[in-house]
Amino acid sequence: MLPRRPTSRTLTEFRGRIRILGLLILLIFAFLTYRLWTLQILQGKRYTVMSEHNRIRLEPVPAVRGMVFDRKHRLLINSRPSFDVRYLANDSQDRETTLRRLADMVEGDEERFLEAVHHSKGPRGVTLIRDVDWPSVVAVETHRLDLPGVYVSVRARRSYLTDEMTAHVLGYLGEINTEQLQQFRRRGYRRGDEIGQAGLEKRWERHLAGRSGGEKVEVDATGRKVRVIDRIKATPGHNVVLTLDMDIQQVAYRALKDKEGAIVVLDVDTGAVLALVSTPAFDPNSFARGMTPGEWHQLADDDETPLHNRALQGHFPPGSTFKIVTALAALQEGVISPDQRLFCNGSYQVGNRVLRDWKKYGHGHVAMHQALVQSCDVYFYQLAQRLGVDKIAKHARRFGFGAPTGIEIDGESGGLVPDRAWKRRRFGVRWYPGETPLVAIGQGYLGVTPLQMASLAATVANGGTVYRPWFVKQVLSPDGEVMEEYGPVRTGTVKLQEENLAVVRKALFDVVHGRKGTGKRARSDIVEIAGKTGTAQVVEMRGEAVKSEDLPYVVRDHAWFVAYAPARNAEIAVATLVEHGGHGGATAAPITREIIEAYFRLQEDEVEDPEGTHGPLAVSTGGRPQG
Repeated sequence: MLPRRPTSRTLTEFRGRIRILGLLILLIFAFLTYRLWTLQILQGKRYTVMSEHNRIRLEPVPAVRGMVFDRKHRLLINSRPSFDVRYLANDSQDRETTLRRLADMVEGDEERFLEAVHHSKGPRGVTLIRDVDWPSVVAVETHRLDLPGVYVSVRARRSYLTDEMTAHVLGYLGEINTEQLQQFRRRGYRRGDEIGQAGLEKRWERHLAGRSGGEKVEVDATGRKVRVIDRIKATPGHNVVLTLDMDIQQVAYRALKDKEGAIVVLDVDTGAVLALVSTPAFDPNSFARGMTPGEWHQLADDDETPLHNRALQGHFPPGSTFKIVTALAALQEGVISPDQRLFCNGSYQVGNRVLRDWKKYGHGHVAMHQALVQSCDVYFYQLAQRLGVDKIAKHARRFGFGAPTGIEIDGESGGLVPDRAWKRRRFGVRWYPGETPLVAIGQGYLGVTPLQMASLAATVANGGTVYRPWFVKQVLSPDGEVMEEYGPVRTGTVKLQEENLAVVRKALFDVVHGRKGTGKRARSDIVEIAGKTGTAQVVEMRGEAVKSEDLPYVVRDHAWFVAYAPARNAEIAVATLVEHGGHGGATAAPITREIIEAYFRLQEDEVEDPEGTHGPLAVSTGGRPQG
């Protein structure tokens, strides 16, 4: 049977289908041609760059920060190799799955990883985990195919060898913030870099940081480095030598470890800082490792404020230690002679207000010497009325109170020296006569820092020269070449008549060595110490006197002791503050003695006789007049 011949209608339908198919093919080819033209011509440059970026990657190489040494060239801060886990979104298609797998492998927090990636900016990626342990490094590296976009980078991590002991001097590093990034971008800093956030690390950043380098590397589809195409070497930072003596720093820190307070030790003749301790402190290594938000809030919200540098940021009433200033002001102004006696019966009335002495029934008739030795409040109440607050303030400012000392650590407080003009500006009211006696004994509106009190002791000991405290001795190149060197800087001179200075020095000597001295617990068998005790009220107590130890802790008196030694030819000055420590003579004086004795024992160990054996160091011969 012969096949049927197609009808004209069938042929027409067939030809129609052929046309439709041809038109469809034509449209497909037109679309492909258009896409090829768009990709290769219109957007060719863009995709070429993107392709090259996926294949060639620029990786920064952070510089190794400089090392830090104490005055005897003992290492305080070093850098060690550490591993960070980083994530680059461009190398990963499924962010959630990748980060979930990573969290399971390293026992991490998937939510924190997702949040960090969400807030990251730029092509450099984000660091998910800092300073990971070796098992985590192995886990990530052996599962690279399952973790696209995740890679391990090696960098130098800061290592603080003295932990909490020097935290407030040395400071710590942290990731650069937005404000710092705008400030330092021209110096090569980028988002994610670490920068000094406090202490030495912050103020001496330009010396310690060095200059970062970089590598141009070829990577495969998983982000694994194939080869290094080009490299710019990083320049290590300079090393820094401090004036700190870690032997003294350690003794001071241990003496305060379980207390709140501060100790500052200065070289009398230069102002060099030999020790600076604030407690409680923090471990700067926790910042180097990287803190979680929870750890940071726990540290920042701690009621004991371990981040607060009490030595130079604290604002404390100095108590009776300030009587040194009041005594010198009265002698210099000629409102009283050293031998003139004033009567103390245990209280002093100013207007309708009665001010009490620490000794209930008073000290009787006392002159300047006895008033300082026994810390007679009523004697200084009377001096205050003769001087007036403006003259007290004038002499206090000559010793450096009321302004920062200039030590190169950020956040230093200048304290407060009140006078009539200040109160008018601050409160809009006049100064009342009953407020002046409080200032004369280191109370009222008056506020100082332990660093300022150490400077006062040093100034009295050296005869009136006020030095700016300093703690960086040298800046060295990585090869050991001295790049910069620092020394003492005079910021003022207190012109004191020798006979007036001698009266006060003799009294400070007898505060420790006299039969009725309030600082007898600072007496040493190896060196003569001169100093002044202070017991500063936290809140004003009216009515019957209450023992400090019977009060709630937060309102107990602060304990002070300022001193210098040897008394006749001083080398070091010390200020010790124990917050809520009670009486200065009972709490702060023995701590100060311990520090001073440690200093001179170390001096003895370092002195060698011609035959090479260690001989004793003379600590109390010669020196300045005591009166």
